[in-house]
Amino acid sequence: MIGYVPGSTVAHRLDPRAKLAVQVAFAAAAFAYTTPRGLAVLSVLALAVTRLASLSLASVARSFRVFFPFLVAAPLVATVQISPPAIDPEAAVYPALSSYRVLLVVAVSAAYVRTTTVRESRAAIQRTVPGRPGVFLGVGVSLVFRFLPLIRREITAVREASAARLGTERPLIDRIERVAVAGATRTLRRADRLSTALSARCFAWNPTLPRLSLTRMDVPALALAGALLAATLFRAV
Repeated sequence: MIGYVPGSTVAHRLDPRAKLAVQVAFAAAAFAYTTPRGLAVLSVLALAVTRLASLSLASVARSFRVFFPFLVAAPLVATVQISPPAIDPEAAVYPALSSYRVLLVVAVSAAYVRTTTVRESRAAIQRTVPGRPGVFLGVGVSLVFRFLPLIRREITAVREASAARLGTERPLIDRIERVAVAGATRTLRRADRLSTALSARCFAWNPTLPRLSLTRMDVPALALAGALLAATLFRAV
């Protein structure tokens, strides 16, 4: 799974608020312009963003390959008509564009995760959303970023242990049940340990967060976010 990697790329040096603005604006534009021409332009932008973060599309594909079957299945299912029974290839066009749209948004999000620390993300959210809601959102994001890799590690360990015990010879439904139950059990144990660890370390809702400051480097990113949002609003009108 893609996580933060220290570096000195352009994306690393940007303020996390500017990167969040680009990410939100890109996602909005992707949903507004789900057309071949719109997605072609957004593909160029997504490729540029991943380049600035020194992130290859191959690594993004490897990290999120578990979602590919669902993205491929959506267009295939859309082609099937039950009544009357028929196959309509044209019905798969929009679901296919929607699946590709998701891939572009995931690529831009992966670039953000790779170049932004958890503390920076929390600071950006808490200083953008005022009051208690911002603190709550900041804590939630920081915990999710830290907890998801642990959950994936636990699921991988369960699958490897099952395979070592010839679990691959069992029926598919039985394998899914065993991995799901064991994975959920280990995840809940992780959550209990996390709660205990937070209490032992005197977890604070308002800790000292890193100082953030917008610089000239952030101007192009903010301009891009503004242009994408303007294009989205224009499309909506």
